[in-house]
Amino acid sequence: MASLRWVSWILIAHLFVSTSVHSDSSSNSENLAEIPIKFLQFAKEPELFDWMVGIRRKIHENPELGYEEFETSKLIRAELDKLGISYKYPVAGTGVIGFVGSGQPPFVAVRADMDALAMQELVEWEHKSKVPGKMHACGHDAHVAMVLGAAKILQKHSEELKGTVVLVFQPAEEGGGGAKKIIEAGVLDNIQAIFGLHIAHNIPLGEVAARPGPMLAGSGFFEAVISGKGGHAAIPQHSIDPLLAASNVIVSLQHLVSREADPLDSQVVTVAKFQGGGAFNVIPDSVTIGGTFRAFLKDSLVQLKQRIKEVITGQASVHRCNATVDFFENEKPIFPPTVNDKELHEHFQSVAGDMLGIDKVKDMQPLMGSEDFSFYQDLIPGYFFFLGMENETSGRLDSVHSPYFRINEDALPYGAALHASLATRYLLELQPQATSLEEKRHDEL
Repeated sequence: MASLRWVSWILIAHLFVSTSVHSDSSSNSENLAEIPIKFLQFAKEPELFDWMVGIRRKIHENPELGYEEFETSKLIRAELDKLGISYKYPVAGTGVIGFVGSGQPPFVAVRADMDALAMQELVEWEHKSKVPGKMHACGHDAHVAMVLGAAKILQKHSEELKGTVVLVFQPAEEGGGGAKKIIEAGVLDNIQAIFGLHIAHNIPLGEVAARPGPMLAGSGFFEAVISGKGGHAAIPQHSIDPLLAASNVIVSLQHLVSREADPLDSQVVTVAKFQGGGAFNVIPDSVTIGGTFRAFLKDSLVQLKQRIKEVITGQASVHRCNATVDFFENEKPIFPPTVNDKELHEHFQSVAGDMLGIDKVKDMQPLMGSEDFSFYQDLIPGYFFFLGMENETSGRLDSVHSPYFRINEDALPYGAALHASLATRYLLELQPQATSLEEKRHDEL
């Protein structure tokens, strides 16, 4: 009888412990799920929302091209100073790297790009670009405002951070490879994960879209000068026609995808620039062509680059011309493919699902567009996603890189809250592993 009583006490104690552990685990999950909801509510409060809108409009009125973002950087630093957030400057020329939290590991980063495009804005509104020939036509003004919004959220809830969130304000995304320069500066050496986003005109407001694995293509640029011998159009036998050579080059370049690439390996070669001649009756001495090449595999990018040069020089030679080819690798480095970390995809789905509802977290097809966020992903587990801003009641939105591009500013709270939530939850969920990783890290960035 005594032994039975002892067994009963053991069973009761085991049941109590199991229930307690389960209860603690369930409570912790509920607490984590509340963070994105709480952050979104805070981001939608008029004070924070209006502040982000004001920042975005100031940047929009004063667009700056890659590595020229001096006033944008100055504005960012002024706002970080007001928030009491420390930062490093200058990084990669105009870049700013801010720090929220304990200042100790683990470190997780969120990124915003700052540069505008060399375009004339054709949208007539109160905050139209004040700089002729320059426009924020890709939403980078909104990206900066959202990361600053996330900084404000994180600073207000800094006691909940179990580590440090690094705020990356990056120059020159539009072809200049600013992310590469940030990495080369060595300021992200101990980052364990990095998150980035891009606004999307064709995804409904309150929805997001992404995918694990390859999402955006790698890309490069090329330009070729094809030189012949100019002369009168009426006596072509006395000339060496570079226009004819360039025309055959363009046709031959299209065969690289249609005849040499695996049909299951998506690739693009586009010639978008053709300059040569200025008169109806004169064969010019030279012609300049240029374009872009894209692929989802690094090996395919390397192969395309090699074959583009061979085709241009070879076809020029067939037509008795000479050709030089430039890939602009110093000014416009080749972007790797954007490849989302699979574990971070699960983290993103969990956080975004808790904030928006899992039905608002969409899977997307890969796109042939490119992003220099991919440079971070080459070294750090990274995740990039698209943030919806389409609202049928406010009219159709034009695509990025259009002179008619507009931002639906109602998207700003979603971006700010997602940045803050993804970083905060990552630090909280990573914390149990921190001690096992401690010996592999330095104490600071």
